[in-house]
Amino acid sequence: MASPPRRRSIQFAPPPKDGGEGGRGAGGQGHSPSPSPARGRTAYAQNPTPHPRKLSGATSYFDGAHASPGPAQREQQPPQSRPRSTSQPPPRAPMHAAKPSGSRLHVPRVSVHVPGDFKVTKTSTLYEYDDGEDGRKQQSASSASLSYRDRAKMLRERRRAAIVHHVEDYVARQKFLLRLAKALLSFGAPSHRIESQLHSAGEILDVHAAFVHLPNLIMVTFMDTDTRTSETHFVRAGGRVALTSLHRVHAVYRDVLHDKIGATEGCEKLKRILQARPLYDIWTRCLLAFFCASIICVLSFGGSIVDMFISGLSASVLQYLGLNAASKSSIYANVYEISVSIIVSFIARLLGTLPGNLFCYSAISSAGVVLILPGFTILIAALELTSRNILCGSVRMVYAIIYTLFLGFGLTIGSDFYLLINPKARRNMAATAMLDSETLHGYILNSNTSTPLSQLGGTFTFMQSADSGTSHIIKGCYRNPAWPWWRQPFPWWTMLFLVPMYSTFSSIANLQAIKSIQLPIMIVFSCAAYAANKGANYLISDRSDIVSAFGAFIIGLCGNIYSRVIGGTAFTSMVTGVLFLVPSAIGNGGGLIQNYSSSTQQYSSSFELGIRMIQVSIGVTIGLFVSQIMVYALGRRKNAAHFAF
Repeated sequence: MASPPRRRSIQFAPPPKDGGEGGRGAGGQGHSPSPSPARGRTAYAQNPTPHPRKLSGATSYFDGAHASPGPAQREQQPPQSRPRSTSQPPPRAPMHAAKPSGSRLHVPRVSVHVPGDFKVTKTSTLYEYDDGEDGRKQQSASSASLSYRDRAKMLRERRRAAIVHHVEDYVARQKFLLRLAKALLSFGAPSHRIESQLHSAGEILDVHAAFVHLPNLIMVTFMDTDTRTSETHFVRAGGRVALTSLHRVHAVYRDVLHDKIGATEGCEKLKRILQARPLYDIWTRCLLAFFCASIICVLSFGGSIVDMFISGLSASVLQYLGLNAASKSSIYANVYEISVSIIVSFIARLLGTLPGNLFCYSAISSAGVVLILPGFTILIAALELTSRNILCGSVRMVYAIIYTLFLGFGLTIGSDFYLLINPKARRNMAATAMLDSETLHGYILNSNTSTPLSQLGGTFTFMQSADSGTSHIIKGCYRNPAWPWWRQPFPWWTMLFLVPMYSTFSSIANLQAIKSIQLPIMIVFSCAAYAANKGANYLISDRSDIVSAFGAFIIGLCGNIYSRVIGGTAFTSMVTGVLFLVPSAIGNGGGLIQNYSSSTQQYSSSFELGIRMIQVSIGVTIGLFVSQIMVYALGRRKNAAHFAF
């Protein structure tokens, strides 16, 4: 006859007295009657009285410390560790016993029938320990056993990234992450830092989320580990750099992650920033574009005082079409860049072929379209490729190169269209090219006779090369030293006030508030970058990438030190100087487009322009990353992600 299955028991300690909830008598007083031996364990387990706190938040009632081992486990245990016989129920502690200090809360002992072998999975502790003297002694003893480096690391991790004062519900934290993602996309945050910023915010806010960044799109997936489900959101936004708004977004981001404000308050602040109107209207921004193009014409492209006004007017028309017509019509937005480059090139060629050479075609056309150059896009693409973000980096890089070809195509179309309308303009172009040459008539003679060679007589023209040092071609523009001062390029000492002026107008054009402490900091950093770029250009004049790396290293050093020491926003303080490096390097290479003898050579120059911009962006990328490594190599880690290039 088969023996009945062996019964196993799981026992819990009795709970203490807790007002009217601890006992089973009237008012919670007295003891429950002990079970009789005849009824055994089954009678004892019929009416267990669990402690009321046991039911709140507990996921399992089994504790491996009180479970009876199976036969295999009992054979492995030493004799002194085997549990006592369960033929009689163990004596119960009185219900009114006081809770000992520093110990865990108890629950009543319950015997449960478990047929066969039962494997108990040990779970996390169901109840917290009281912070008594025993707990503090145990923590101090465990800390004393660690080394100094381990203790310092443990203290840093304990202090770092803890939201204690402004604890919000889970939905509010999710909403903050979604709104933060939209704000970063809308105001032109560095795209290679967006994922790390959102991931850092999710970790500190204790939100299980995954982020995937694509151009103008962020996919946010919230994961629920309990139900094994996920919720995916698509955040789509597009915009250009807005320095003041981006600085405010970063300030809210730091306040929430440093536990200064809650997620709900931070979400409301981000909403107000997103819904705010631009700082300046369309006409003010057109005026700022006029000043920026005028100054960059004489700084980087060798223009005179008459060239700077024409290039400024061209940039104002460009800005108005971009802010008004292109934003209202999706059809015109697709051909906006080509149409603008055609208009600027047409006007520049018209003025450049006038008798007397009052205007320079290269300076006007280059400075007129400098505001829509994809230099910042190529820089971001190079930064993403360096950060191993291959998808976004390759897409942006190819887009910027094709965009540059569009600009070159538009400039060629505009120039050839005017030459087609006015055939005399082509002869004026040839006459302009001959101004820096010398023409001789004669014959070629033998070295040992005075008799000229047959068929070797004619007209010979000798031209000076651009790098000979005596040429009158300065950055694609013919400048005769005999001309008056208003037809000459600006002297070097004018840079002392032109560079700060351009930095000021460029920062305001990128929507930086005038009454802010960040504006003078941007101007100082931009001037330092331009000075380093100009000094390196005197030493290494034929390598635009190395020259740009020097300027980027200086501005990266200034911006990261400003963020690390003072606590400012590194990215917004560096944008103006970085944007200054691209046209400066292009101007050192001769401008966007120069006077060529045929339209084929003029169109092929756009390929060289794209390669030159990639070289400049690579140099800027290396300089920025090296400066960041030097600043953040020492010192403590940042609680939030880096908000810089």
